[in-house]
Amino acid sequence: MKKRVVVTGLGAISALGHSAEKTWQAVKAGECGGVGRITSFDPEGFSTQIAAEVKDFDAKNFMDAKEARKMDRFSQFAVAAAIEAMADAGLKPGDFAPERGGCVLGVGIGGFWTIEESLRTMVEKGPQRVPPMTIPKLIANIGPGNVSLHFDLRGPCYTVTTACSSGTDALGSAVGMIQNGAADFIVSGGVEATITPFCIASFNVIQAMSTRNEEPQKASRPFDKDRDGFVMGEGAGILVLESLDHALARGAKIYAEYAGYGLSCDAHHLTAPHPEGRGAVSAMKMALADAGMKPEDIDYINAHGTSTPINDPTETAAIKEVFGEHAYKLKVSSTKSMTGHMLGAAGGIEALFCVKALQEDFYPPTANLDSPDPLCDLDYVAKKGVNATLRAAMSNTFGFGGQNGIVIFKKYA
Repeated sequence: MKKRVVVTGLGAISALGHSAEKTWQAVKAGECGGVGRITSFDPEGFSTQIAAEVKDFDAKNFMDAKEARKMDRFSQFAVAAAIEAMADAGLKPGDFAPERGGCVLGVGIGGFWTIEESLRTMVEKGPQRVPPMTIPKLIANIGPGNVSLHFDLRGPCYTVTTACSSGTDALGSAVGMIQNGAADFIVSGGVEATITPFCIASFNVIQAMSTRNEEPQKASRPFDKDRDGFVMGEGAGILVLESLDHALARGAKIYAEYAGYGLSCDAHHLTAPHPEGRGAVSAMKMALADAGMKPEDIDYINAHGTSTPINDPTETAAIKEVFGEHAYKLKVSSTKSMTGHMLGAAGGIEALFCVKALQEDFYPPTANLDSPDPLCDLDYVAKKGVNATLRAAMSNTFGFGGQNGIVIFKKYA
C-alpha cells in the first residue's frame, strides 16, 4: 500500500508577485501586468524585447545578504519561495528530524546569469579574473543545495532537468521518495531565471518566442489563432509534499492530496512535439492509471499551453484522444498567458495553481483568448475564471527532447 502524500505548504516568486497568494490572486483576476519590455538588460536589436520579469526582487528581503551574494538569481528565487512554503507548512528547523526532510527541484537550465557574466569577465579581463564562485553559483543542483543548506535538510537533495517538464518531474520524483520511506516531507517544484541576453537570443533564432513587442501584455495568447510564440517568464513555484501520516501527526493544514504522475518521451524530434501528441497521450494515461482514476474523474487541466503555433493544437488533440467526449466537459486553461513560460519552473507554479484551484473551487482563466484557433475547440475558460466545484486537477508539461510530465492532484478527504 503506497503512502498517501499531501500538500501542506506553498511558495512562489513570479512576475505577478513575490508570494504564492499574490501570484494566485493576480491569476484569478486574469492579470498580465507582469509582462513588459525587458529591464534586466537593453533588448534593443533583439527580435523579442519583452518578458515576464520578476520586478523589484531583493534577495536580502528573504535571506542574509552574505548568503544571497553566493547565489545566482535562480537560487535566490528557490530559497525565497521555499522560505514561504516552509513557513506556510509550519515547518522550521528544530521541529523535524533533519534526515527526514529533503529538497527536489526542477531546473531547466541553471545559473544563466552567472555563466554570461563570468564568460564576459574572462573575455574582457582574462582567464585569471573569472570569479571564484562561478561554478558554485551556476550548477543546476545548487538550487536545491541552497534550500537544503538554509533549512538543514539532510535527506534527498537533487535537481531534475527535463526542460519544461522539470518542475513536474521533480514533484513526481519527490512523491516517490516519500512513498518509499526515504523522507517524511520534501520541498519540491521548479525554479528558473533565464531572462538573459544569450538565452533570449538563443530562443529567438529558433523562432519560439513572441515578437509582439508593442503589446506585451497581449503577447502570450494560448489557443488563440493570432498567437506567435511564448513569452519568457522566470521565478519559482514550490510545494511542500508530505506523507499524510506525518502531516496528521503534527496537525498540519492540508491543501490537497497528490493523486498520480505520468511521464514519457516522444522520441520524435529535438524541439517539436509528436504531431499526434503521442508522448503526451501516453503520459496522461499513465498519470490517470497511477491515480486509479477514469478520465471522467478529472474536472480541470492546467495545460502546457505555451502560445506557440505547434503546441496548442497538438496538446488539444492529445487531450481529446485521452478524454474522449469528456474532453468537451473539462475546463482547460493556460496560466502561462499571465505568468509567461517559466521553463523549468513551469511545472512547479502550475501545480501550485492546481492546488489553489482545488482549495477554492475556482477554474483559472486563459487570458488574451480573443479568437480561438479552430483546431483548439475545448473550453479554455477564456478571459475570466469560473467558480464551480472541482474534484481533481491535472497539470500538463512538455519539453524539448520530447519530455512529457503529468501530475494529478485531488481534494483531500
